[in-house]
Amino acid sequence: MTTAYVNGIFTPLSEARISPMDRGFLFGDGVYEVIPCYGGQPVAMPYHLERLHDSLKGIALSPSHSDAQLHALIDELIHRNGGGDLGIYLQITRGVVERRQHAFPDKCEPTVFAYTFPISPPSDGSIESATCFTTVTRPDQRWGRCHIKSTALLGNVLHMMEAVEENAEEVLLFNDHNQLTEAAACNVFVVSDDIILTPELDHQKLPGVTRRQCLELLAAHSDWAVEVRPVSLEEVLSAQEIWLSSSTKELSPVVRVNGQPVNDGKPGPRWSAAQQLFHQHRFSRP
Repeated sequence: MTTAYVNGIFTPLSEARISPMDRGFLFGDGVYEVIPCYGGQPVAMPYHLERLHDSLKGIALSPSHSDAQLHALIDELIHRNGGGDLGIYLQITRGVVERRQHAFPDKCEPTVFAYTFPISPPSDGSIESATCFTTVTRPDQRWGRCHIKSTALLGNVLHMMEAVEENAEEVLLFNDHNQLTEAAACNVFVVSDDIILTPELDHQKLPGVTRRQCLELLAAHSDWAVEVRPVSLEEVLSAQEIWLSSSTKELSPVVRVNGQPVNDGKPGPRWSAAQQLFHQHRFSRP
């Protein structure tokens, strides 16, 4: 049985309780992180905690735990759930209030909730180990603060359902200028003319930890041309390769977009080599 953490108490997930007057429930007033753990060892914890602090700052919520306390919490949660390959979901909301009002309360104790869930073993970069994705394209209709890892994900959910309704697993989103933003639950890389492209960060994109790791690994261990710049719809639709990146997917190849194959419809050699870098350096960065 999965063990969860709620406000200082470890408890079976089925028995975890949070008040319906919690602002996370009432308003989606909170932030979260998903931290991968392989063989009982968390990946890129400093980067996840850095982003968590940025997200808390973005919603004007003071941290209730130090980094050392969060490390200890997560280590204990991994231990209580048997280690292995796990995703750790960590959510911090503004907390429970006496009455529902839009303005922030003067005083409120944040709610801290965490639990684990099983994740697949990571790919070693071989074609046989690849988890391939099919996608569709849509105009990005989410809100204008996507750089905050907010728990208010209804816009992402509605976009994801557009993919599901088309028998796809993800949706590639484009702004009013037909420039790639991200996917519903991932950042995106594109290989075009043998150049690896990914959109530059702004309020329309989440600063993905895996995206950051990928760029660092490519800079340190390859001589490939990499450009962080606007990526057009035309470049995506004519790409040699497309990759999704997230903490629990690492780098995953997209093989179809809008029902059409990406190149030959198989994971590409650049994806394979990049995922092999992840496999070799997963715990060394940062």
